[in-house]
Amino acid sequence: MWIAWPAFLVAGVVEMVVFAFVDPQQLHGLNGEPLELSRPAVYTLAFFAFWIATMASSALTTLLAQSPFEVNRCPLPLDGRPSACPKTNGQATPFGMSE
Repeated sequence: MWIAWPAFLVAGVVEMVVFAFVDPQQLHGLNGEPLELSRPAVYTLAFFAFWIATMASSALTTLLAQSPFEVNRCPLPLDGRPSACPKTNGQATPFGMSE
């Protein structure tokens, strides 16, 4: 929900701004022929395209906003950790923080 709702609101605003300047009946496809879709269909498809684009942007921002501690943390208990996750309690991590 941290990504979907803000993206939904932004997609609504982008839709209003785009279609304030663009008439859906004047749009053409990649082959140069006019789209054979009704105005509500173009509005709906455009809204979902804007929503997906803004969700992707928000998801990427959320992913890149993680701290190194969140990325490198091993969520498994000490006795169940594989060799690729060697940290133990009390062992210092980079930047001097313990697990």
